[in-house]
Amino acid sequence: MKNLFSSKKWYQVGKICAATALTITTFFSWSIPTKASGWENVIATRMLELQQSAERWISIDLSTQRLIAWEGNKAVYAVIVSTGKASTPTRLGTFRVQTKYRTTRMTGPGYDVPDVPYTMYYDGGMAIHGAYWHNMFGTPVSHGCTNVAVNHAKWLFNWASVGTPVVVHE
Repeated sequence: MKNLFSSKKWYQVGKICAATALTITTFFSWSIPTKASGWENVIATRMLELQQSAERWISIDLSTQRLIAWEGNKAVYAVIVSTGKASTPTRLGTFRVQTKYRTTRMTGPGYDVPDVPYTMYYDGGMAIHGAYWHNMFGTPVSHGCTNVAVNHAKWLFNWASVGTPVVVHE
């Protein structure tokens, strides 16, 4: 009876059970579907469509804080940006540049910024624009817009036109 409950035997039984569980999990994990959100599917599909075209489009990657200007599947310009902070996030989705302003005034709860340069609205009040008031690119600090250094914003403003697709993803 003493051998039946020895710690050495229980340790071996535990190792066998753990190895068996790991093997079963590894073997069957390929058949467990991962459920992507609807937005992830829409965004991924749109990006594939744009990459297969010759169209100019803009990709904003929230996870890396990078904006890339594309012509079809060729990246032509890339910059570090600052998107929305946690309390005022940049919305995921597929959009198009709706309006462009060489300079504009931006106001909202807690901010009033005059002469915002090279502004391209793509989602209601959300825009890609130059930010002369900070140098924290690579860190989400905005109220939902995509902040770009002024010289980069100028290049993007001159390159893109009203109707240019904008894809915001993670």
